Amino acid sequence: MPVVFIIAPDRTLRTALRAELRESGIDARGMDSPNDVAYARASAQIPNVVVIEATPELLDDIRIQSLLRRVPTILIASRTVNVPLPPTAAVLYRPVRIADIVASVNDLLARHPAP
Repeated sequence: MPVVFIIAPDRTLRTALRAELRESGIDARGMDSPNDVAYARASAQIPNVVVIEATPELLDDIRIQSLLRRVPTILIASRTVNVPLPPTAAVLYRPVRIADIVASVNDLLARHPAP
């Protein structure tokens, strides 16, 4: 079963996306901080895809940067917030529908199947 980390301080986004992904048979794990990511990685959890809310606090964290270099990523970004976006990440700009994020996750999972 594929694993998706949802890293988002926005609880509404995190919860809604997690529920939709789980409905489609994906093990979605919600996290709101770099510490949550560090705990998951320390217990040997490696996601197939990361969905992250693009905030300066998250994208500047070295633990998050390390993860984003290794795992296919979808960034949820605001056009009004200026944050450096990783060149390899797919970017969805707000306002975005949960269905659009789920479709992007499924597309990445199809292109990068689990070993």
